[in-house]
Amino acid sequence: MSVRRKIGALFLVLLITALLAAWLVQRSSPVLTIGIFAGSNWGVPQGEPYAIIDRTIEKFEEAHPGVRVQYVSGIQREDYAEWLAGEFQRGEEPDVFLLPTEDFELYAEKGGLRELSPLVEQDAEFSTEIYDRAAYQNGQHDGRLYALPCENMITLMFVNKTLLAREGADMPPLSWTWADFLALSQRLTKDTDGDGIPDQFGFYDYTWEQAAVSNGVRLFREDGKSSYFADPRMEETVRFLQELEEANEGHKVTARDFDMGRVAFRPFTFAEYRTYKPYPWRVKKYSSFEWDCIPLPAGPSGGNISTMDSLLVGMSARSGRQELAWSFMKMLSGDPEIQGMVLEKSHALPARRDVLRSRAAEEIFLWDSGESAMTVEDVSTAMQNAVPPYRFDRLSEVMLYADRAIHALINEPPPFHNALNRLQKEVNAILQQ
Repeated sequence: MSVRRKIGALFLVLLITALLAAWLVQRSSPVLTIGIFAGSNWGVPQGEPYAIIDRTIEKFEEAHPGVRVQYVSGIQREDYAEWLAGEFQRGEEPDVFLLPTEDFELYAEKGGLRELSPLVEQDAEFSTEIYDRAAYQNGQHDGRLYALPCENMITLMFVNKTLLAREGADMPPLSWTWADFLALSQRLTKDTDGDGIPDQFGFYDYTWEQAAVSNGVRLFREDGKSSYFADPRMEETVRFLQELEEANEGHKVTARDFDMGRVAFRPFTFAEYRTYKPYPWRVKKYSSFEWDCIPLPAGPSGGNISTMDSLLVGMSARSGRQELAWSFMKMLSGDPEIQGMVLEKSHALPARRDVLRSRAAEEIFLWDSGESAMTVEDVSTAMQNAVPPYRFDRLSEVMLYADRAIHALINEPPPFHNALNRLQKEVNAILQQ
């Protein structure tokens, strides 16, 4: 064998040895698995669906040499709940996984999530003060922490500025009230084409649940074992909604009415605001009229308040990599750079409240929205005032029952008090079964 061939053979052996060694090292490296879905949690278009998670993984692996993070790509939001449940049934669930608020209670109650309270108490570097109160509560079950927020969402009120200007009405202030909302709805509802049928309206898609929250009503005890539909503030809410319905003069307002620019007010999530305010989605959705968003109107016993929803991140109770999982969760939920990407790359609000008040956030907000009725500080204030959603077994069942009863009540004459007392007793009977 020639010298050249001997050198070539030796080089080949060394290359194969190096590749084999690298493969063995990779095989022996700790692997942290995470469960995620593609796209937005908030029902709006989103580009770069993996940008935030990929940067989190890159940063995490840099801080933890030798550790690899893996996830399954391509799972859509609508398929994610079924996929995650299947992984749990097989005992192959990821160490760390995203949880929409509506799925959190199931996993917390059934023991699928590791309690985080002991980890928080032992971690001097972690502070719960970085989160708004409602966002942090969204990860709690029975007063104990099981998940951290990584994205938040509130509801605002869409305002058709073109319609208001045409009618000579001013833009409502951020501190507007039910009285303002009702007066404008009554004023703006009219027949504009002379056929005797109203074709312009004050509002669309405003719910009694949103009104109850803004009037300071908490409908259920925290554990979901009792309800408070007989609260006098709920009676105020029902009376107000009856007046609002009368403002529409019996016409059933539709989404088409809204899309055609014939409705002044409609509740919008912040994600919809961020998506459809700037170009190019504005052109595809609401380009025929000027619009903006302000907080929901305040009831006489409440404030300009909405419910805060959250996309949470939790740890499997069966994970064998608790320390790594906790570190990854903290980075996704609390790292300033990652949380800044939530505001930049998604249409959600960051979990860290200081990120929303940063200079970078102000620039993003202005670039997205241009001249806006709400500043970053206004949005931050709305986040601080928000309340967590209800979460307990049978919530869907009792809310469906209550929804039918309250809609019937809105369309019936008083007495309200007896009807709400009866509803409370009926709901309580369901909850205590």
